[in-house]
Amino acid sequence: MLTIKEYSVELIQDPFGILAGQRYEFVCDLDVPEEDELYSEQGVYLRVIFLKDGADSRIVKYDFYERTTDRYLDFDMEPEEEEELAAFCKEHAQAEA
Repeated sequence: MLTIKEYSVELIQDPFGILAGQRYEFVCDLDVPEEDELYSEQGVYLRVIFLKDGADSRIVKYDFYERTTDRYLDFDMEPEEEEELAAFCKEHAQAEA
């Protein structure tokens, strides 16, 4: 389960029109337990590109980074975590619109 401490969301302009709909960039600070393999003393954040096109919405891409160094962390989410994140993004993208 992902625990999001703080987040920011921004509507991204798509000058090339590659994807229909609206794209949002989420930056989510995570609370990661010490026993988790994703844990870092510097902190961890998640950068998410989320697409909203009418009734359709989905995560386009996500990446984990170490907070203080911005070093990319090569981890994947469990399917349940990805569903939880998609629901979080959908809810907060609607609030942003």
